[in-house]
Amino acid sequence: MVELTLVHWIYVVVVIIVLAVMIMRRDTLIPCVIGIFLMGLASKKGIVGAAGGIFNSFVVAGVELLGIIFIISVIVSMSRLLEDIGANQLMIRPLTKLIKTPNQAFWFIGIVMLLVSWFFWPSPATALVGAVLLPVALKVGLPAIGAAVAINLFGHGLALSSDLVIQGAPTITASTAGVNVAELTSKGIPLFAVMAVVTITAAYILLKRDMKNGTLKLDNTMIKESDTEEKEVRPVAKIAAFIVPIAFGLNILAMFMFELRGGDATALIGGTAVLILVVLCFLEYKSKALEKITDYIKAGFVFGIEIFGPIIPIAAFFYMGDMGSFSQVMGAGALPAASQGILADLGTALASVAPMNRPTVAIMEMGIGGLTGLDGSGFSGLSLAGAVAKVFGTAVNGSIAVLAALGQIGSVWVGGGTIVPWSLIPAAAICNVPPMELARRNLVPVMIGLIVTTIVAIFLI
Repeated sequence: MVELTLVHWIYVVVVIIVLAVMIMRRDTLIPCVIGIFLMGLASKKGIVGAAGGIFNSFVVAGVELLGIIFIISVIVSMSRLLEDIGANQLMIRPLTKLIKTPNQAFWFIGIVMLLVSWFFWPSPATALVGAVLLPVALKVGLPAIGAAVAINLFGHGLALSSDLVIQGAPTITASTAGVNVAELTSKGIPLFAVMAVVTITAAYILLKRDMKNGTLKLDNTMIKESDTEEKEVRPVAKIAAFIVPIAFGLNILAMFMFELRGGDATALIGGTAVLILVVLCFLEYKSKALEKITDYIKAGFVFGIEIFGPIIPIAAFFYMGDMGSFSQVMGAGALPAASQGILADLGTALASVAPMNRPTVAIMEMGIGGLTGLDGSGFSGLSLAGAVAKVFGTAVNGSIAVLAALGQIGSVWVGGGTIVPWSLIPAAAICNVPPMELARRNLVPVMIGLIVTTIVAIFLI
């Protein structure tokens, strides 16, 4: 076993501080930056080298996350254009004819939200699905809170935690866990499915019970005839509504035919989004297309940097737990010669001194993932969840990928917009319901789902 050095202990102390700060619902960027600086000093790089190490660690994290920042940015750029020309509503509006009952409305809204979120991210999907389908749901008798629950659980819960298409969440988690994104996704699918089925079914049962006993009543004042009237659309919107689903459908087909995974699949989707953006800009704005496409790209990247700006410094600290990233920043001689990296060393040491077993590490991984989600972002704790999964998986000689997926579920379902009131404001606002009421209604189903998923994970580790 490698002897733990001062660098190892600094890492452990900072992780504990980060958890404590997250429990207090405060930002963790400063502890992470200070942690990198202290590890630089402990690596005998001096004050100048330690200060430079902070920036270099940001560069390492930025390079790791750059593909995800880009894909989300270009997807948002395209979705902004689709929204401006009205194509987003046109793509979904024909589906509203399939909704006849409250039951159909709940599941239909949820499934549409899931599909749209996988391709366009839950934030823009919330506005799109809510604006188009909420009036229809209200007309057939589904209370607004029911629609909000469906949007939350399918979008900010299932879609964001699995993230099967854009792969933003699994990329961040896998990078600090030291596993392949495809491995994390494939081994995490049973957990994603269990969490979704248990949570959404429980929420649906509780919703139906309250509708039956009269606790939930439909607010007829929210229903407006104009909301569901067909609006005149421009020719470009009709073209977009036709080519966008076909293009992404072909993307999915290509992924299966050519076995595209991870970065290759992400690159295909991102390139397709940019090509669609270029074509539609020329069709809609003609001579002004050269300037308009710049505006859309700029808006998309502003969104991407706004989301990932605070995450990069946090991820930078946790990347220091990997031998490759640490050596890039601090130098190869900063750790003992036999070291496999800070996280691997800690996992080996933990296994030798503590009675670690699979139930224990599964519960701890889910607990840490949930705690990191209390800040309301759902993403800021993914690096920690991946890092801890590597420690625990090494300690019990179990599947790091399964543990990482479990921590990812805990972080995203808690903080991504399902039970933390300050993170679900968009869904609450679009459905005109109080955020606290939506959080309370989601709390019991989500907690049941987290418990059941943790139990299932124990057998899969």
